Amino acid sequence: MIEARLLTKTDMTTSLGTRTTRRAPMDKTRKTALVAGVFYLITFVSIPTLAIYGPVKNHRDWILSSGSSTGVLVGGFLEVIVALAGIGTAVTLYPVVKRQHEGLALGFVTARVLEGAMIFTGVVSLLSLVTLRHDLGGATSANAASLVAVGASHVAVYNWTFLLSQSLMPGINALLLGSLMYRSRLVPRIIPAMGLIGGPLLIIAVFATLLGQHSSLSGLAGLPVIPVAAWEFSLGVWLVVKGFRPSPITAETTAASTPLAYEDVAI
Repeated sequence: MIEARLLTKTDMTTSLGTRTTRRAPMDKTRKTALVAGVFYLITFVSIPTLAIYGPVKNHRDWILSSGSSTGVLVGGFLEVIVALAGIGTAVTLYPVVKRQHEGLALGFVTARVLEGAMIFTGVVSLLSLVTLRHDLGGATSANAASLVAVGASHVAVYNWTFLLSQSLMPGINALLLGSLMYRSRLVPRIIPAMGLIGGPLLIIAVFATLLGQHSSLSGLAGLPVIPVAAWEFSLGVWLVVKGFRPSPITAETTAASTPLAYEDVAI
């Protein structure tokens, strides 16, 4: 009995050497923040379309010209990604921010879905233009003139859907989600503050464009885009790197998804 209870020095060293500490896995709230942050960063992939769409938007006779339409196709693909990623941000964040205010959270999801639908409308307009160019681009005389008019109408549809989807809706989203983030303190308040300041200014600039005060969101009229873009980018970076800050609305989820203790276990 005595011998059975004794361990040699070597046995004790071996036993201690085979013990390790199991790390707690990433909790559900941290995963939510990470996924939402990644979605937010993905929404910036369409920035190159501002240059890619230049030829088709700035040349009325683009539909009659020859050459590759790859740029428009790539731009459309990038905007489809942006639309889906935008919806992803709302769906991912909804279970968390609804605890702060369910009405505002639902409004944010609805606004993101509406924004995505309008982005798809604009993409379809340009892709249809590519089809017309491929099938009828060799037309001449009167037919050519009608094609130019059709092409201009497609570009106009894209410009207006862009104004409403990727200019107006980000301002509305900034007010909805920004107020939720500011109240809940899930992120430092300086981040949603940028959205709460830039959002109303961007909405005013868009309505000024709709009423004919500006031909487009350019120059001084485009300045409100900067704080809104900074709000979305900084939110994405913070959620990816830091996650949500400790808050009463996340405490319940964290407690439910984290085991009571992670102790040393022998291998």
